[in-house]
Amino acid sequence: MKQFSYRLETVLAYKTQVLDNLKTEHAVIVQKVNRKQEEIKGLNKKLVSYESGFNEVKEKGAAIEAYRLFDMCIGRMEEIIDEEKEHLSELRREEDAKKQEVVEAKVDTSKFEKLKEKKFQEYQKAVMKADEQFIEEFVSNTTLREKRQYG
Repeated sequence: MKQFSYRLETVLAYKTQVLDNLKTEHAVIVQKVNRKQEEIKGLNKKLVSYESGFNEVKEKGAAIEAYRLFDMCIGRMEEIIDEEKEHLSELRREEDAKKQEVVEAKVDTSKFEKLKEKKFQEYQKAVMKADEQFIEEFVSNTTLREKRQYG
């Protein structure tokens, strides 16, 4: 019997390649999300530093310009953090969308893999049936030859 071949092997290979590419793209986006989270943590540390510096200046007393400078720095840092949090939200939405694409591609690829598996099982059954038929024919031919020879 001929060797097993899956007619849709090229389609399966293409679907697998698409899935791998989507997984890679998803990993890149997850990496961006993680970097953005770290960046926001760093900005929050700077904000805490400005706030503690402002508290020190308040305790010691300082010129109004120093108060205004700290107030401007704190206000600007809060704006930057809010902007970065918005960027983080956009990245998370992008990550969710890419994750959904990965899931859909995985389902699509799985369909072709299961079909290939089913076809392979059918092929194995056909091979077993052909082998059984060959054995039956061999045994019956051998029996006939023996009867003719001794008969």
